[in-house]
Amino acid sequence: MLNYQRYRRNPVVDYPEREWPNKEIEKAPIWCSVDLRDGNQALIDPMVVQEKIEFFNYLIKLGFKEIEIGFPAASQIEFDFLRQLIDRKLIPDDVTVQVLTQCREELLDRTFEAIEGCKQAVVHIYNSTSTLQRDVVFGMDREQIINIAVEGTKMVKERAKNFPGKIILEYSPESFTGTELDFALDICTAVQEAWEPTKEEPIIINLPSTVEMNTPNVYADQIEWMNKHFKNRETIILSVHPHNDRGTGVASAELALLAGADRVEGTLFGNGERTGNVDILNIAYNMFSQGINPELNIEHVNESIEIYERCCKIPIHPRHPYAGKLVFTAFSGSHQDAINKGVKAMKERNSEIWQVPYLPIDPADIGREYEPIVRINSQSGKGGVAFVMDTYFGFKLPKGMHKEFANVIQKISEKQGEVSPDQIMESFREEYLNQKEPIHFRKLRVDDLSGETQSDFDTKVLVTYTNNGVEKSFEAIGNGPIDAVKRGLQEELSIDIKILDYEEHALQSGSNSQAAAYIHLLDVESGHVTYGVGVSSNITRASVRAIFSAINRLKLG
Repeated sequence: MLNYQRYRRNPVVDYPEREWPNKEIEKAPIWCSVDLRDGNQALIDPMVVQEKIEFFNYLIKLGFKEIEIGFPAASQIEFDFLRQLIDRKLIPDDVTVQVLTQCREELLDRTFEAIEGCKQAVVHIYNSTSTLQRDVVFGMDREQIINIAVEGTKMVKERAKNFPGKIILEYSPESFTGTELDFALDICTAVQEAWEPTKEEPIIINLPSTVEMNTPNVYADQIEWMNKHFKNRETIILSVHPHNDRGTGVASAELALLAGADRVEGTLFGNGERTGNVDILNIAYNMFSQGINPELNIEHVNESIEIYERCCKIPIHPRHPYAGKLVFTAFSGSHQDAINKGVKAMKERNSEIWQVPYLPIDPADIGREYEPIVRINSQSGKGGVAFVMDTYFGFKLPKGMHKEFANVIQKISEKQGEVSPDQIMESFREEYLNQKEPIHFRKLRVDDLSGETQSDFDTKVLVTYTNNGVEKSFEAIGNGPIDAVKRGLQEELSIDIKILDYEEHALQSGSNSQAAAYIHLLDVESGHVTYGVGVSSNITRASVRAIFSAINRLKLG
């Protein structure tokens, strides 16, 4: 039985005077990307310096004015990355970099060394304040925890006096969502008083949902309570940093904006620890869909996807909001019909307002397109061709084959424009399935020699084929039918080939199912490689046909 009794509900806020439910989001917040710090630290294979520079430049292109670039006092890579940004003058004058550090003197010294030469920087200090962490991690009372934050603030202030650029302080009571509100207010106020911000030079108070512990409305209550109880609120930029442990990070951020937050820290596509940070692009596209300027240049989501997947080595889920490959594709016939009628009605009415069933936005506005039937043209990538082959014809091409076959379709599309699915399939037949010259597989007999030999070579094949129309045959032995056929062809044709990869799958279900086999073949002498494909009701025959297909494509027959 599921042992739910081990867990206790997290407390909610007794706050009947809440006002946020009656408000609407009317403008974009200050956006701060933490991709290069919070996001990068959560990658299996963190970005190297050059990847970080590329990602940083792309964040600037998107329009981010505040970017947290790392923890330079704790990592030589992050220190070197920041120094490159400064020394190579890669930080625009209107962009502020943000650096994270704990409230320790040696770390602050190293942090200020890292930002030397920077015109303006946010120094982001933090310490954990939750009831649980005070108890089990630090063993400290409230006063001791407040002292850490205040002393850290004073150390930053002292170093900022002699810093030639502008220093903005950001303070985060880490694990805010598990902290008593009165204590969260006390520690933030203590930091505020030690820093002495003004309306012209405010402090950033960042209230993170370090671990998402309750429903988004509770987070909104916490934010609004703090917002209304701060002293000298005009000297504070109220920031939020939601995580996504409960899968509601976007909702938490949006409700926090209703509750008075000015600023949102997050990442592209929600990368980050555990289930991730809040997805800034998701929030921005949500605003866009409501007719609000998101203040980010998000017209080309495919470009964002390409850079994110390459630098972070994480694929975008096909159902990811706005960015997933399938989010603007309707598989339901009734959905397709409603969408087509909605688009037709807009054209007939000359409407400038987008109103189409099942499509909250026009995909073209963010560089996507709606296609109930996927179309391929000269701008389509290898994924699109593979999608057509899988969706329409059931061929699940090996990943390595995607580019090889897409290049074939690319040449056709460059000549004629759009390529229909039927044309794609016809090209697939010509390039792979009908590759039967000069050598054409005819018959196969397989004998199991296990028990007759002590060798691993326990399979004997008899293959009949034609070479330029002349019927021939050979016998060969190997450690399986595919290996035996390969060995026989090497001797028969005097070639040196190597099978690099092999995949197979059923094309249909039921008693009449066909099998598809894919062989990735190397011509050892020339170094050339290609794929061959075979189809048969018998998987062994399909595999043999795939070998013959690949040899003919390499012109080795």
